Amino acid sequence: MDRPRLTVDPMPSPDALTLHQRRQLAAAAHLERTRPASPMFHESTDPTLEFFYHPRTLSVLVVLLAGFLYVALFVDPSNDMLNTKWGLGALCSVFVVVSIVLFRDGPFIRPHPAFWRGVLALNVLYEMFLVFLLFQSKQSGRQYMRFFDPNLGVVLPERSYGDNCALTLNNVWDGIDIFVLAHSLGWFGKALIIRNHTMCWIMSITFELMEYSLAHQLPNFNECWWDHWILDVFTCNWLGIYVGMKWCEHFKMKTYTWHGIREIPSLRGKLSRAGAQFTPHDWTVYKWAPTRRFKSLAGFVLFAVLIMLAELNVFYLKSLLWVPPEHPLVIARLSLLFLFSLPSAREYYEYYSNPRCKRMGAHCWMLIVTLLTELLIIVKFARGEFTEPFPRYVVVFWSVVASLLAAFSVWQFVLKKRFGKGLRKHKTR
Repeated sequence: MDRPRLTVDPMPSPDALTLHQRRQLAAAAHLERTRPASPMFHESTDPTLEFFYHPRTLSVLVVLLAGFLYVALFVDPSNDMLNTKWGLGALCSVFVVVSIVLFRDGPFIRPHPAFWRGVLALNVLYEMFLVFLLFQSKQSGRQYMRFFDPNLGVVLPERSYGDNCALTLNNVWDGIDIFVLAHSLGWFGKALIIRNHTMCWIMSITFELMEYSLAHQLPNFNECWWDHWILDVFTCNWLGIYVGMKWCEHFKMKTYTWHGIREIPSLRGKLSRAGAQFTPHDWTVYKWAPTRRFKSLAGFVLFAVLIMLAELNVFYLKSLLWVPPEHPLVIARLSLLFLFSLPSAREYYEYYSNPRCKRMGAHCWMLIVTLLTELLIIVKFARGEFTEPFPRYVVVFWSVVASLLAAFSVWQFVLKKRFGKGLRKHKTR
């Protein structure tokens, strides 16, 4: 008995296709030509330092298991607190390693894509800790800080910077402390994140206005006028923004020509190339243009709100959880948030400026969730802490700001267009 033959319909000729079918094929071909290599960023390959770009999953597995074996055999098992810390450290290590192996690459490839996958893993771990803290009471949350440092969990002494506001050399000198350097370093980092001179200054002035508005809740916001504007804005913030934007200009103007280590003959050149591995592979200038369309203005305002949340959350958390400003936990939180923000800002700007980008990247989405979770913890733990109402002038000021912003939006994106169309019609008559 003969087997049935498989018949394949021949591809119809273009003449045999209907007009609708031709349009569908043309649209599919155009979509295939214009489709990016990834949802947001094109794939980038780095041929240099080849050893670090080969899969090392088995090697990492062996090293990880060897570390676990050493801890399991040689760490004193009678110390329960030490065992708990080692166990949590091992849990976090396993999660970071698994994330480095399984997570997708982000927008950056230097010094290595795996580094930024590890940064995303740390963000997830920090978010998991915040979710756990959210379901604790305020007293329990404060006592959990003793797990990191037995000296924590005690009431912090209140310090106000606005006791003596006479503009004298002695008072200004007394106002200079380690936090002056922290201001400059912080704005240097924010300049690298924001990459826009005008927006940096808007954020700098807005934060000082927020300090005025929240001084009745946080005593360390109660500063003298010259501390706000002379020391903070026009000295520390200006220095950080200036140096940070100079770095951005350097990376913008730099010619990126990458050669493999083996292609460079001299030892000095090889060392220079190895150091260049820790510089950006390329540089994107952020052009926010908030007045272009309403979506651009809304994205600009949202980005500004997220920056303010990142700034203010740390002050409220350390106040509510009784962590001193100079404690390593505060420094670690700020350092981690800086690492989280670098790829997040790049992904946010891609989503903000590229109409073909239909979703946020993982770094950006995770950071927004982290900031909102911190805000939820603050709202929960702040019950009964800040009983003094907002001053009337604060409510009036921010109501006026919101009204002006709404009025500008209506004028820029509704009335201006209608008047422009009416004038053009009148001229054509």
